[in-house]
Amino acid sequence: MRVLKKHLLSKQNNLGANADSGVLAAEKRYRLLALIVSAIVIAVDQAAKYWALTTLDEGHVINLVGPLRFRLVFNTGAAFGKFDSLGPVLGVFAFAVSIWLFSSRVMVGGRPSAIAVGSVAGGAIGNLLDRLFRAEDGVLNGAVVDFIDIRWWPVWNVADMGIVLGAVALVWCIQSRNTADTEMTGQA
Repeated sequence: MRVLKKHLLSKQNNLGANADSGVLAAEKRYRLLALIVSAIVIAVDQAAKYWALTTLDEGHVINLVGPLRFRLVFNTGAAFGKFDSLGPVLGVFAFAVSIWLFSSRVMVGGRPSAIAVGSVAGGAIGNLLDRLFRAEDGVLNGAVVDFIDIRWWPVWNVADMGIVLGAVALVWCIQSRNTADTEMTGQA
């Protein structure tokens, strides 16, 4: 009987260890997915900005459909070109948020959360790269390259799209998870 108890306890401990290792493996996959999405957002953003810098120089504007056009703008401020002196602070904040997102357990919710985190972090890093490498007078004093203009909203770029769409998706993922948790526990 004693041998049987030891065997059953050993099996139970192994099941717990396997479940823990499965969760850790999933977390690693989600972090990798977030890193890949982040790299894609950064690459597309930087390629689009390179195109904008080479095509839209000297005031050249490309009208597309309705109010949508491409027009080159250099944003030295914070969001929407406001607060010029806060550009460096925003750069440091964007970097800190990116690190926090990658190290937090926000992605545990699954693939959609990981994609959202990667999108936000990639956008933040894309704009941070502009602040770092387009600076003429000191670290983080560079201007972010914006070029998508819909005329009734501030001019923006691919990184901004990643940040906004990723943030909305992340809020949705967290809200959906909280709703599911509430329904499973039977609380209203």
